[in-house]
Amino acid sequence: MSTHGDAAEDSTFVRTYTLTRGRTRPRHLLGLDTVLDVGPGRLGPGQAEECEEILALCREHRRSVTELAGRLGRPATAVKILVSDLLDAQAVVISVTAAYAASDTDADERPTTHLLAALSVGLKRKFPDAIAYRQAG
Repeated sequence: MSTHGDAAEDSTFVRTYTLTRGRTRPRHLLGLDTVLDVGPGRLGPGQAEECEEILALCREHRRSVTELAGRLGRPATAVKILVSDLLDAQAVVISVTAAYAASDTDADERPTTHLLAALSVGLKRKFPDAIAYRQAG
């Protein structure tokens, strides 16, 4: 039985642990399908080099958390932690894609169901402990 694979796995685990500075949970609620875009903020000193890679990828075009994890070759949870750091620095922002925006041709100017769904998700992320009121039906 080879221990080379075990050593490689251990070094990957240690690298991920140091990458996230021992944190196991992101500060922001992020889904795997959360889409990110570059924000007005900047990286702070001491940020992991993967944070710069995330920004470079998001500068090309909007990226989901899943895509970032795949391109970086890192676990999605670790990427969520790094993205949380970037959100705190406003270096990235959560993007509401065009599919969620109401078009200018809407005659009645009502929000689309996609926009309302995106708003609902955003509010749940911002206020996870809020009580959900549901209509009986």
